Amino acid sequence: MIAVRDGITAAGVGEAVAEFAPRRATTEELERVHAPAYLEWIELAAAQGMNLDEDTPAGPGSIEAARRAAGGGLDAVDRLDAGEASAAFLALRPPGHHALSDRAMGFCLVNNVAITAATLVARGERVLILDWDAHHGNGTQAAFYEEPEVLFISLHEYPAYPGTGAIGEVGSGAGSGSTVNLPFPAGTTGDAYRMAFDEVVVPAAEAFSPSWLLVSAGFDAHRADPITNLGLSSGDFADLTERALRLAPPGRRVFFLEGGYDLEALAACAGSCVAALAGERWLPERATRGGDSAQGASSDSRAAAVVRAAAAINERLVATRPRHS
Repeated sequence: MIAVRDGITAAGVGEAVAEFAPRRATTEELERVHAPAYLEWIELAAAQGMNLDEDTPAGPGSIEAARRAAGGGLDAVDRLDAGEASAAFLALRPPGHHALSDRAMGFCLVNNVAITAATLVARGERVLILDWDAHHGNGTQAAFYEEPEVLFISLHEYPAYPGTGAIGEVGSGAGSGSTVNLPFPAGTTGDAYRMAFDEVVVPAAEAFSPSWLLVSAGFDAHRADPITNLGLSSGDFADLTERALRLAPPGRRVFFLEGGYDLEALAACAGSCVAALAGERWLPERATRGGDSAQGASSDSRAAAVVRAAAAINERLVATRPRHS
């Protein structure tokens, strides 16, 4: 949290940010995504200081923190509905996008973005979830894999934890075509992400016509991150944020902090992102290009091949889905 605040201060947009302490999510709201038995179990396990999985520890304060993290998105929606801002950035801990209905994973107890999305869908909204964390948001994908009113798009390193997010994972049943995965190889740089936006993300979003945009804004795709192998910079995240803002109307855009494990990189990326939300452009680092091949994503690189394949799959699936206006 300190790193995020430092980044916002360095970007010079502190006065544009209205801070708020999120409310607690109710049990009913959590149960839109999570099984009641699971919620009961993590309460008991956290009270005893147990690990919820091999890399998700919990203690007596964990459930309160998780309820407030889940409530952050719900609170932000209410505030945006009231006209308080054009977008929200939520510096939440614990993160959420790995949490499954009945399982904690990857530091995540409950799925913050999925709980907000499910609440919006329940009131008749169409929700685009864009996840650019370096790790695939398996919990979010699983929550909406058969849901036609949610479009989930993930740009992530592959193969990597948690092992999901292959390009052929496209949704099923009524949700067929409502999941789009861009599994990038190690070393991918920002030019491939910009190419993905132009050729996959924007066409998919235009066909889906969302009323809300929720972004799982992990910054562990930064080249300095110690547990991933992608090659982005904070300048790339400024570009991605600016492009993402075009996908939904003002007042209908919420960004959720997910991963980011190098504190200097996290500060720079969060500052670039929040500056873009405030209508400013702050680039502590230049945007990157030329990642997984010497020629970069514009040529015959593996990252460019991923984009072309995802674009072809999405084009075919969009043709089978009803269009919304």
